[in-house]
Amino acid sequence: VTGAALATVCGAVFAAPFVLGVVGFTSAGIAAGSIASSLMSTAAVANGGGVAVGSMVALLQSAGVLGLGAAATTATAATGGTVGAIVGAILI
Repeated sequence: VTGAALATVCGAVFAAPFVLGVVGFTSAGIAAGSIASSLMSTAAVANGGGVAVGSMVALLQSAGVLGLGAAATTATAATGGTVGAIVGAILI
């Protein structure tokens, strides 16, 4: 495991909850006027007025309210590690 991969794994896992909040997926719900509210609006229009269960917006809001579960933490770490490995391979 390269240093870049390890750093991005840790960074992705620790930053994900913060990033969710910044874009508007908060523990109190989707923040008005945020990127999340725009995504929710687009998803609702595309789905005939509601956000589909299991959609990306629904999953992100769930993570914003409940935090990342084991599966989401694993996926976030895997994605961070992959990005880090690619960046490390390019830079080294």
